[in-house]
Amino acid sequence: MNFTKKHILSLIVVVLLAYFLTVFKLPYYIYKPGGADALNPIVEVVEGYESKGDMHLVTVSGGQATPIQYVWAKILPHHEILALEEVRPDGITDDEYMHAQLQMMENSQEASTVVAYKAAGAAITIDFNGVYVVSVVEDMPADGKLVMGDRIIGIDGNEINEADDLISYVETKQAQDVIKLDIVRDEETLTEEITLETFSELEGRVGIGIRLVTDRSVTVEPEVRFSSGRIGGPSAGLMFALEIYDQLTEKDLTGGYDIAGTGEVDYNGNVLRIGGIDKKVIASDKEGVDIFFAPSENGSETSNYILAKETAEEIGTEMKIVPVDTFNDALKYLKEIDPKS
Repeated sequence: MNFTKKHILSLIVVVLLAYFLTVFKLPYYIYKPGGADALNPIVEVVEGYESKGDMHLVTVSGGQATPIQYVWAKILPHHEILALEEVRPDGITDDEYMHAQLQMMENSQEASTVVAYKAAGAAITIDFNGVYVVSVVEDMPADGKLVMGDRIIGIDGNEINEADDLISYVETKQAQDVIKLDIVRDEETLTEEITLETFSELEGRVGIGIRLVTDRSVTVEPEVRFSSGRIGGPSAGLMFALEIYDQLTEKDLTGGYDIAGTGEVDYNGNVLRIGGIDKKVIASDKEGVDIFFAPSENGSETSNYILAKETAEEIGTEMKIVPVDTFNDALKYLKEIDPKS
């Protein structure tokens, strides 16, 4: 077959069109149902107990949209399209964004470890080393003065051990007050003066525009190991805590059921709101999960639990949606249900 210039030009057009549709990145981010993987291979308490059922880590799949993915997301249910800057602020690279997500996952694992070991009465020691800056909001007071990875060790001469120490102190201040932060950056101790501003999205509270995590050294016996890979974010905290507790205690907490759920867990065992719960309900149903825990947010009419329940009714699943406000709520529920026959 002889190729004419017209044939070659047509081929080039087809290749460019295929590239545009499948590879070219649009300024949008798509969230969709991910997976619901058993936690046994991800969380291991050394010489821990085994169970008949499984706890599941539920994820939301996400990525920057190509044109064809954008079209599919417009058509398919429970696919969410967001402007890229809503997910990853301008000036933040992919590596920086992923680093922040992995840092939140690490903090979630630590919080779930503390909650589970305390609940199980297992040996645990906690040392506090200050507070890390996870991210800095652009054009806010801390922008240009603090950077991701800074360790805050003091404020106005007061020692900082936990993020709550700094937050509580700032809440006693007013807009335009100046605070002095002692930070460690690249092994050098620095002092930065920052003027507080009012944040309208935080109901008028003052702040400097940073996200924090507490730097704790947690030592436990027996040892617990995590292998979550590149999964980021804090929303697996509740399920991590339940899996750790189940491995620490002799009685089978699962009762033979497949159990999933979502919700960030703080160090006091409170279960906090997360995003994408409708997608996590769908992922769990596809995996054949029996019980799904959802943050109740103290009975709020717009809680994660309400959306999870609505989604479950929409897809016609037999999976039980259970509202929880704390780790102990979930623990009590599992201890009281009859084992699976």
